[in-house]
Amino acid sequence: MSIEKFIEDQISKAMAEGEFDNLPGKGRPLDLNAYFQTPEDLRLCYSILKNGNFAPPEVDLLKEIESLKQQLASTGDEEQRQRLAKLITDKTLTFKMLVEKRQR
Repeated sequence: MSIEKFIEDQISKAMAEGEFDNLPGKGRPLDLNAYFQTPEDLRLCYSILKNGNFAPPEVDLLKEIESLKQQLASTGDEEQRQRLAKLITDKTLTFKMLVEKRQR
């Protein structure tokens, strides 16, 4: 039996037993923005850390920036929009500085 066939059999068995029924995020699309915005040479390391429920500062910043962008899109208050835009700019700059520091 080939390794591919063995893996397929194990996945089929797990599906039949309902092993994949209650996974977090089931039915929602994958958000890969943070993954592709992370420098290529750090992606594997960050994926391992994420699987261990540890997120590096860059990933947390990207999540914060995305959340702020969503808030900005949904608010009509001009003062709030300006405050959010400044926060987005500041956090984006911080993110870029962290990435640049890691590239050195």
